[in-house]
Amino acid sequence: MIENRPDYSQCQPGAPVATTAAAPTTLVTTTAAALTGTGSTPTTGTGTTGTGPGTTLQSGYYWIRAVESPNFHKYLQSKPLYTTGPAVMGDYTTAGQFQVVDGQLVQLISSPGATAQLLYGIVSTQTYNNNQSLQLTFSTTKNSYGTFGWQGDGLTWSTPGVSRPNSIAWYVCTGQLLYINLGNYLYNTPSGCADETIHYYNAATTNNK
Repeated sequence: MIENRPDYSQCQPGAPVATTAAAPTTLVTTTAAALTGTGSTPTTGTGTTGTGPGTTLQSGYYWIRAVESPNFHKYLQSKPLYTTGPAVMGDYTTAGQFQVVDGQLVQLISSPGATAQLLYGIVSTQTYNNNQSLQLTFSTTKNSYGTFGWQGDGLTWSTPGVSRPNSIAWYVCTGQLLYINLGNYLYNTPSGCADETIHYYNAATTNNK
């Protein structure tokens, strides 16, 4: 089912929602299907392309944006835009529109009034950035690794096979690529990455204020 949220418009910068840990927490895997190895090269985009829903928010969807420096009010989108490929945090003028449906992160890539065409957020089973993260990409097939959800207005990812200190912790790394942070928020951040939490925003249009 679609996870409808209250009529809320998160727009003020503030202290990060995630807590800062004083010491590292060990990543614990409990299933054989959890993590399969270390990825050396992030996924790049090819494949299905949509026309996109435009710059006005469509009913039932949200913008998703970061709220901490250095990516304050950078918005989630696929690269290339409306195309299968990596998830990036980019400019507000090219923001994607998203929803969480039955644990799937979905991106609307069809034009307003057209039959809904969706991409799904896919979580890698390979680790990146010193084994501290999992890459998020978009595909035409559903994600089979873990579940997306909301914690307040923050986007989360979890799976029974992986114990994370904070389910709303993310990294934005070189090339604005988005990764799930498997470690502690603001602790031992990999080179080239910034700690972020990302949050839904339901105003009619985006901004970078």
